[in-house]
Amino acid sequence: MADPATEAFDAHRTPLFTVAHEMLGSAADAEDVLRETWLRRAGAGPGEASDPRAYLVRVTTRQALGRLRAAKRRREAYVGPWLPGPLVTASDVAEGAELAESLSMAMTLVLESLSPTERAVFVLREVFGVDDGEIAEAVGRSPGAVREIAHRARRHVGARRPRGTASARETRAALESFRRAVETGDSQGLLDVLAPDVVLLSDGGGLKRAAPRPVVGAEKIVRFRLGGSADAEGALTWEPTAVDGSPAPAVRVAGEPDAVMAVRVEEGRVSGLYLVRDPEKLTHLAAGTPLGLR
Repeated sequence: MADPATEAFDAHRTPLFTVAHEMLGSAADAEDVLRETWLRRAGAGPGEASDPRAYLVRVTTRQALGRLRAAKRRREAYVGPWLPGPLVTASDVAEGAELAESLSMAMTLVLESLSPTERAVFVLREVFGVDDGEIAEAVGRSPGAVREIAHRARRHVGARRPRGTASARETRAALESFRRAVETGDSQGLLDVLAPDVVLLSDGGGLKRAAPRPVVGAEKIVRFRLGGSADAEGALTWEPTAVDGSPAPAVRVAGEPDAVMAVRVEEGRVSGLYLVRDPEKLTHLAAGTPLGLR
């Protein structure tokens, strides 16, 4: 029979993972944070974790903050655009509008522009509804300071957040049109499905071929060799998946994972393309990962 510490941790594992993933944009880092949180919980004194949920959220947030600050420094020297690692999930994984929106690739990139403390406060307050007192303990600030940080972060995100959220059906339809045009070499078909000011970000992590800078505009993207297969041999296949709760194909070359393509769709056309090719970010494609608030 599991001990109370293990039972408490297991009961809160999914929301704790979701908090860490929302803050870090990396499943591998989120798993590391959970391991560190478990070790802290296992070594906690009898009265230290009297409120298991509050204790676990506090420890997870502090561990994630430390990793996020270190990651910010590393990403300054990153080769080309940085994109979060795609996390394969169930298509209906998101519980509530705030979590559904925050899981998107476009919104994750908006959150990346916040400072680590701003991101922690925004995620805990706006997405998970944690009260200011709990957040203050987690980030080491006063409740008044938390309210000021939250206001600043909310204003920053509001000015940059994607315009509207397409349904899964709209996203799948746009992806299917995009796939057919790419596979048949239909340049006009691509121009029809891409918004004129569409932006492509591709992340090879310095290990795979990728555009070193954002590619802006439908005509430029049509000329760009999409799919990431120009430097690979073998048959290219598109495998329907759900990444962070939204439709996103996994591209395989000769049966091996080569890329995941997330999209932002507005008014039926693709306005953002996010191509993740970094092999180290494709290690969580085998099985769906649960995310949620409970």
